[in-house]
Amino acid sequence: MQNYITLATEYLNSLSSRLLSVVASIQIIDIIDMVLMTYIIYKGLKIIRETKAQQLITGIFIMLVVYGVSVALKLKVMTFLFGNFFQVGLIAIVVVFQPELRRVLERVGRTNVKTVFNPGGRDEDIDAKWEKTIDIISDAAMQLSDTATGALIVIERTNKLGEQVETGTVMDCVPSVATFGTIFFPKTPLHDGAVIIRDAVIHAAGCFLPTPQKEDRINKQLGSRHRAAIGMSETSDAIIIVVSEETGTVSIAENGELTRGYSKERLSEYLKSKIIRESSREVNITGILKYGKELINGRKKSEKDKQ
Repeated sequence: MQNYITLATEYLNSLSSRLLSVVASIQIIDIIDMVLMTYIIYKGLKIIRETKAQQLITGIFIMLVVYGVSVALKLKVMTFLFGNFFQVGLIAIVVVFQPELRRVLERVGRTNVKTVFNPGGRDEDIDAKWEKTIDIISDAAMQLSDTATGALIVIERTNKLGEQVETGTVMDCVPSVATFGTIFFPKTPLHDGAVIIRDAVIHAAGCFLPTPQKEDRINKQLGSRHRAAIGMSETSDAIIIVVSEETGTVSIAENGELTRGYSKERLSEYLKSKIIRESSREVNITGILKYGKELINGRKKSEKDKQ
């Protein structure tokens, strides 16, 4: 018994010394590396949640655990089968789940790289235009709601919706409550499609949107407009406003989720917080990066002058 206690004590002492050695060797760059890796994993899990890709990743993780247990217990048949599966099966998975993997990669591509590295920052005029356009959209949505006129308004953000624009009619007109009312008036040629807002103007109307990838999880009571809105929000960072033709309820689809029951004030505040204020925060990040770069360059120049 004494021998076991001694061995356990020696093992714990050895383990603690190793841990202390690892902690002592950690540098600033290692901490940055771990934080970035944690953030990437977090964003990756957030992207695939509630999609078929999540089920795929879960299945692969379970198989990895089983394979690890098989290797540890020296189960020859299981180890052989799973070893061969991971050599050949991953290629088959890529082929079979190609649509789901493509959607995941599309969502990964939502990062607004252009805004972050744009040294010129954000044009203040576009904020003023968006302010006016959002007020018009809110007024139009409420008027359409009062008459229970179905409507689908897509606000384009970072991802360009060229594929959807091609299915409709390009307009490039200044938004107004009357224009929205005319477009969505029943039995007009464009009323069944979606309006796409780009750079605070009505870019196209009568556009068709993709179907949702998790349609089996959507409430069966939701109509085609709500489903199309959810489908569009799954494959882009657009904000989609839906006015129900049956109840007049105003809803918003974003990131594959649908929220309902918006009033004029709540709708306007939400859109401004997402389109104007978030973009302003991105510009602030750009300014910080630019200032840091200038500061580093200034220090290098100062040290060079001293030499």
